[in-house]
Amino acid sequence: MFKLPKSQTIRIRGPRPKNLRLTRDEHGVPHIHANSIDDLNWGLGYCQAFDRSMQLQFMRILGQGRLCELLDDTEDNLNIDRFFRRMNWRRDAKKVIGQLEPDTLSWCQALCDGINAGFRARRVSLMRLLSGEPEPWTVTDIILIFRMTGYLTLAQTQAESERLFIELVQNGVSDEKLSSLFPLEGQEYDRELIQKVKLPERIIPLELLWQAAIPRMMASNNWVVAGSRTKSGAAIMANDPHLEVNRLPNVWYEAVLSCPDYQAMGYGMPGIPGLLIGRSYDVAWGATYTFADTVDSWIEECKDGKYRRGKSWRKFEMREEHILRKKNLDHVEVFYENPHGILDGDPQEPGFYLSTLWSPANYGAAGLNAARQLVTARNAEEMQHFSGQIESAWNWVIADRDNNIAYQMSGLCPKRNKGWNGFVPGLGWDKDYDWTGFYKPSELPNVLNPEQGFFVTANQDLNEFGTASPINMPMADHRARRITQLLSDDKKQDIASSRDIQMDTYSLQAEEYMAILAPILKEHFNDCLLAEILLDWDKCYDRYSTGAALFEAFYTELRQLVFQDEQISPELSRHLREQTCLFIDFYQNFDRCFLDSNSIWFKEKSQHQCFSDAFEKAKSGFVSITWGEQNRFKFTNILLQGKVPEYFGIDSGEVPMIGGRATPHQGQLYESAGRKTSFAASVRIAADMNEGMLHTRTAGGVSDNPFSPWYMSEIQGWLDGTYKKLKP
Repeated sequence: MFKLPKSQTIRIRGPRPKNLRLTRDEHGVPHIHANSIDDLNWGLGYCQAFDRSMQLQFMRILGQGRLCELLDDTEDNLNIDRFFRRMNWRRDAKKVIGQLEPDTLSWCQALCDGINAGFRARRVSLMRLLSGEPEPWTVTDIILIFRMTGYLTLAQTQAESERLFIELVQNGVSDEKLSSLFPLEGQEYDRELIQKVKLPERIIPLELLWQAAIPRMMASNNWVVAGSRTKSGAAIMANDPHLEVNRLPNVWYEAVLSCPDYQAMGYGMPGIPGLLIGRSYDVAWGATYTFADTVDSWIEECKDGKYRRGKSWRKFEMREEHILRKKNLDHVEVFYENPHGILDGDPQEPGFYLSTLWSPANYGAAGLNAARQLVTARNAEEMQHFSGQIESAWNWVIADRDNNIAYQMSGLCPKRNKGWNGFVPGLGWDKDYDWTGFYKPSELPNVLNPEQGFFVTANQDLNEFGTASPINMPMADHRARRITQLLSDDKKQDIASSRDIQMDTYSLQAEEYMAILAPILKEHFNDCLLAEILLDWDKCYDRYSTGAALFEAFYTELRQLVFQDEQISPELSRHLREQTCLFIDFYQNFDRCFLDSNSIWFKEKSQHQCFSDAFEKAKSGFVSITWGEQNRFKFTNILLQGKVPEYFGIDSGEVPMIGGRATPHQGQLYESAGRKTSFAASVRIAADMNEGMLHTRTAGGVSDNPFSPWYMSEIQGWLDGTYKKLKP
């Protein structure tokens, strides 16, 4: 274990802005002191490149679709390159740059200049050995990373769910069963037409994508509490974004920014200017994903390279992508595009195909213009205004020094004609299925100073707080309800209680299941030791809990027993489990079926019998084990991916993960295609507006250099649930 330095000055090599000063605190977090916002961003870019050179270059290579050209030329990597070329996140970059406000363009260019200076300063890195001298970072690269961050596994989850619906229709799953799983109430769809849609193999299987260096971004918690409910009498903000944590370095980059105009501290992402979550002197803000539906698909009738509109036929725009390869012949991929997005298929062959569009795909200027203002907002209302302009879909919670608290949803949420919620595919040739614009931020869910004195978001349905209803496939509300429980009691909140909530492992989901299972255990398994363990279980997913491990065994058996019949074959069930997000993100959709004794899924056997059989099967194969012994993982390097022997210190040893899918401290592990992944708090932050600091903890460290003392320096504190104090 490295002995951590107390603090140090970061040496800047070469030209730099006047009076720029860079230091590190005892945790390795860079503190950037400058005369202006642009100079701060130059310093931030320099530190990002110095600390995260490998991550910056790797993410750009992925986003550009150049793995085969610059890193490793394999067939798997070719498919990954094809996926990213299809997404084309550099599209219209010049147009977006032309729409940036002059101050924003200068701010972005300052980050690029700092990154490029940092690249020159960090002469030795693994990425440099593998791919050569890094190309200069440009504003186009900022737009690329900005769009990648907003789409991958966030908006993508919605797209996968909508495609999954089509796959299940084509597998013959009944309308009644589909309606129990998806938001189909009031939606009209033509089963016969959907059966005709040609669904080519995915360009890239999902499990292959997650074997690359893409961090899965999933659930999150955040909340704000008014001063009337806090010990200090000032508002409190807390946030813990749940991402894939078992990859090093952490996706977030922590920094403190200080100039004469303002001070701010918190987390941004390498390659993007400014801070995305954190606090200034006046305002604290956090973000979670909304699960708003910003992705739609349309059925297109095609022939001879054209698509139908009414009775006429129009040509697709063709885009050729040339993928250079180190060891093989270069590959040319052709994509067909129309106003509904990118076609999934070849329109030269007559038939019905899907075209799919993500609403912010061609945007970015307004979001970057707004992002520049986040650290300059002076109060909650200003922050609502700025955060609401961000074009990707997020839930922002806000607290200010005047004791205001607020919530604001952001995102380009499409307006659709009445009667179509965007989940089922639209008819491409019918203009009634075209978008009619986007909702204004004021129409999206938002709240200022709610009556209850707090506000919680945890990816649940928040449509009730807006005049628009952009969410049609939310995540389960167990975490939100549990946090609300903990905030609703008479206890005054403080930083310690914020930490306790972030570390809470009580499962309301387990409580709901045990209400049904407990009587069955008492009736049929009254002399069974394992039944006693579940009956005595406190519903907490703690490290030493055997009950949590046993309940998960029961839950797995129940899901396989009920959600598998003549329409859902074992092969399809395995596909859903291993290559889709349905069981992971939308488990409450299944819970509604399993917890309802009259559910359509209980045709052959009653709910009582299914619960009994599932427990019988679980106990027959259960080996007494604690949750911490079962729920374990390693932190592995995103580039080397566990291929280096452990004694080199590139990866961590195995660590236990507390929490489960439905607990505020989410601690969900699952395996797909042989690769273990995780969803947990990537960082934890809390701010009491009576203080001048931010309480933080990172799952990892500041550096992506395995030989840096700050590579894994915060992992133990993260496991222990402690904060460090971040001060200007």
